Formats: sequence, C-alpha cells, structure tokens
Amino acid sequence: MTFPTDATTHSAAGDNLRTLDCDVLVVGSGAGGLAAAVTAAYHGLKVVVVEKADVCGGATAWSGGWAWAPGNPLARAAGVSEDKETFRTYLRGVLGADYQADRVDAFLEAVPHMVGFFHQKTSLQFVPGAKINDVYGGLPGAGTGHRSVGPKPMNARRIRPELRAKLRHQLYETSFLGMGIMAGPDLTKFLSASRGNPRGLLHAGWRFGLHLLDLLTHRRNMQLVNGTALTGRLLQSADRFGVEIRVSTPARQLLTDAAGKVTGAVVGTSEGELRINASRGVVLAAGGFPNDVERRKELFPHTPTGREHWTLAPAEASGDGISLGQAVGARFRADVKSPAAWCPVSLVPYRSGRTGTFPHIMDRAKPGSIGVLRNGKRFVNEANGYYDYVAAMLEATPAGEQAEAWQIADSSFVRRFPLGMAKPLPVPLLPYLRSGYLTKGRTLEELAARCGIDPAGLQETVQRFNRHADAGADPDFGRGSTPFNRYGGDAAVTPNPSLGPIEKGPFYAVRVVPGSFGTFAGLDVDGRSRALDDGGQPIPGLYVAGNDQASVMGGHYPAGGINLGPALAFGYVAGRDLAGAVAYEDDGTVPTESGAGVGAA
Repeated sequence: MTFPTDATTHSAAGDNLRTLDCDVLVVGSGAGGLAAAVTAAYHGLKVVVVEKADVCGGATAWSGGWAWAPGNPLARAAGVSEDKETFRTYLRGVLGADYQADRVDAFLEAVPHMVGFFHQKTSLQFVPGAKINDVYGGLPGAGTGHRSVGPKPMNARRIRPELRAKLRHQLYETSFLGMGIMAGPDLTKFLSASRGNPRGLLHAGWRFGLHLLDLLTHRRNMQLVNGTALTGRLLQSADRFGVEIRVSTPARQLLTDAAGKVTGAVVGTSEGELRINASRGVVLAAGGFPNDVERRKELFPHTPTGREHWTLAPAEASGDGISLGQAVGARFRADVKSPAAWCPVSLVPYRSGRTGTFPHIMDRAKPGSIGVLRNGKRFVNEANGYYDYVAAMLEATPAGEQAEAWQIADSSFVRRFPLGMAKPLPVPLLPYLRSGYLTKGRTLEELAARCGIDPAGLQETVQRFNRHADAGADPDFGRGSTPFNRYGGDAAVTPNPSLGPIEKGPFYAVRVVPGSFGTFAGLDVDGRSRALDDGGQPIPGLYVAGNDQASVMGGHYPAGGINLGPALAFGYVAGRDLAGAVAYEDDGTVPTESGAGVGAA
C-alpha cells in the first residue's frame, strides 16, 4: 500500500546546498529517536537530530512516560526474576497469529540491557512499576507488576536554559493547570486530598505551591514527571554526549548513493535547505501517521473522511518518516490487528475556540461509573485497557454511524474521582457544565434525554449494574476479575474495588469518542531495527524506531507502555547497530536509589 508523497530521493539531490557532515542522522525527537541518538553518541559517533516541530519530545512528551520492559534490572534488584519464556507465553496468548517471533525475541533480548544502559550510563534514571499489571491477567504468563519502568521525576532547572527551551510542555489536558501529576503515589495523594486527607492536602498544597512559583519565575512547569521527565532526561543525556539538536528542521528527502545506501537527507531550515550527510546512516523516528488524514481515511474504521478521529499526538506527527522511507523502497505494513493504539478521548471546548483532547485512562476503572452507547447499553469491561474500550466501541457501532459513547456517573463519584477532565473536590464542576463538556441531569431519564441516549435502555442498564455491583459481581463483562481491573479501582471499596452503584442524583455524563496515542501500522523492520524492502531485505543505511516502525506487538495492546518500551528498546538497538557495538554497556545490575519523588534530581 502506498500513499502520495512529495518525498523524492536521488544521489545528486542538494549538490548546491549547504552541507553538514555527521555519522548518524536521526529524524524525530521522541523516545525512539532520542534513544537511538544517545546510544550512538555514547559509542563515539557524531549524531544530529532534526525535529520538525519547534520543540522536542513528540507524543512521548505528552505520554504517561511508562515503558513496558519485562525482565528489567530494577525488577531483579527487587528480587523478581522471570524467565523470557514467561513473557513469550503471555505475548503468544495475546498476539495469536500476529506473534512475530524474531522481533519479539529481539525486543526481549534488548530490554534489560536498554534499561541498564540508560540507568547506569546516562541521565535517564528509572523508577520501577512494582504494581503495574499486564492487561489480560487471565492469560498464562501475565504479569502482576515489575514489568514496567518509568522516568524518575526531575527538576527542569537541571537542564541548561537553551536546551530547556526545546522541551515540549506537559499536555494541558492531562495536567492540573499545567502541572503534571505522576501515576502512582503522587496521583494517589492528590485523590486523597479530595476526601480531606491531611497528608493528601499537604502534598497537593506543596506541589501546587511549587508549580505557582515555577510559573512566576520561569513561566513554565519545572517539575517534570511522566513523558516530560522521559524527554527531559533523554535530551539532557543527548546534550551530555554532544548530540546536535535542531528544531524547526523538517526532513524533506532522503539521499542515497549509487548502490542504494541511504547516506543522509535534505532538511529545511529558516535559512533554506541544508544537506546533511550521514556516513553511517539515518534513523526514521518521526512519530508515525496519527495526523495523516489520508492514511486514517484508508485504514481507520468509522472515519469516512479521515477527520472523524482525535489523536493525542502533536500535529507534526503526520507520516513524514513513513513517506520518506517508502520513497527509498521501505515496505509499509498495515497487516496488523489494529492500525492505531486506540484510546477513548473526550473533546474539551475552551473559550478561545480551541478544542482539547482528553484521554480517559483512569476514570473508567473507578467504582461507580459505566460506559454506554446511544441505546443505553454497556458494551465493554470499562476497567480493561483503553485500547479495549475503543475497540469494543468501534465493533459495537453499526457501519455508517458515528462511533461514540458516554461515561456515566453519579454525584458521589464526581466528588471523589475525575470524570474525564472534570476534577473532584475541591475543584468546582461549574466550568465543565457551562462549557458543555459535562452534561447533568437530576434523574437518569433527564440525563439520557440531554445526551440523546435511550432513556429506557439507560435506566435498565443502571438498575442491572447496581444490583450486581452491590454483590461485587459483573456477570455481563467480568469487571474486577483481573489484577489489572482491581488495581485501577479503589482499594477502599469492597468486595470488588472496580464496582460501585450509580444511584445518587444528580447524574453526569461525558461524551467519549475514538482516539489514539499513536499508530501501529508502519515500516517493516528486522530485529536490528533496519528498514526492509518489499522483498524483506534490509535497506542499507536506513533504520526505523518508535511509531514509524510497524508494531512489534502486531497491533495489539497487551500492557501499558507497549509504545514506549519498544520505542526505547529498538532505538537503543539501532544506535548500537550503527555504532557496531558488540558488548553490552551495562553490568547487569542496577544500584538501589532513593529520592524517586516528584522534583527529584
């Protein structure tokens, strides 16, 4: 499958242009691109990173920052040692016919060394995801923790100002007035503050006070967590090893020599086009095609024009890397389970006329809320992964109809938990109601009428749900039946932390539509991150990382962090291969670290 592109290539391109020589050119500055750049530079290569946007980080900076990294050394340091075959067993169960053994093995081989390398040799320090469960806990080999790592929070003051200016800000919709909140203890304390917990109130007050001080003194959030911490630490590492970072520099075309080897690229700059010669090769890591309307029209369900979809990736992630690769013969693979990493989102209207996109990651799993379609019926285990929510929505929507759902909750829920972007106490709900983001009804019937939901269907669904929720059961969808479900719930609720009745009016709803974190379809690669042509042969000098790669998970979503984990791992693999590295850089251990709290060094 090919798509129109203005990316052309020939060996003589740019002969009259200004030139810049390096060993490795990386196109894109998300997790995959920066991982490749840092790794190659650590091994002594001269590396240039070009970024189309005026800031670095791509979708990585707007992500939760967690990476699925089974077998990582932080787990071993905590006494958790799992055999690779356990991971293979789980992935075979989830991926089925989409299991690609050679790439899965390459990923599982690289991950522990990748984590060890960055943790020991660079500024990228990790914290363990000790309680983060794999999504499908009923399958053999599923994990119940210690398979994920996240970036250790950092203070942006540690990044030199010139480099800090190139760091993408936290996504506003996933922040509290621009302040990032880290999943885990940080988020738990914020939620406890809504219930009047003194420690939670003290923590929230301290964090927000620091944020206000940062805004006054630096005009930005300086307490980096989640994706901004991951990007910030990778940028700091790249800077430390002499990587040249160029923003507002889109790649226009790849260059090849007479033998077909990729030897660099022509890029755009404010002073005109520049030819960058890369003696070792080029890494494409431009973020996939989440904003490529034509590809979405072709590949995404329920998107007849390509515009009926909302992504959490920046506008610059528009398929450039894939088009550049295709122009030199790289094979585009769309034969995956899903073309995108689905995520349910709601659309946030602002007075300025801008519409924000909010990802529903946490609220769906909390007790006392359900998702329903226009007919008022549930369609999914809401506490399962975000991918499953959208996949079920798409499957349940008849052809030709708009895919949409509503997340429903009562007044008790909205005071204790977020409902979409609407925050719990002490944040008022009035702004969300006034803007139309939230819909309110004194009764379920009134709420249904205002949303365009079948009133009888909703009433029947809630009555049935409440009857079983009181007993801690969900015979329709099995909510709360897995460790992943229960961890996302509320431990204070018994007998099932995932289930609670919806009974106290007024009632609230937020409209949910299909969205995505990024794309799964992409360029075909081998286990060394080398781009493959239509015959399955590597294209000399061309590597692919991040969402420009076809998903190693075959378009499935077995665990949180399966975008960033492979991005970091295959970026690391590409950097090592370009440098000709043989021995692994880490010593197989990770020292015990303290100070993993927000704002830590």
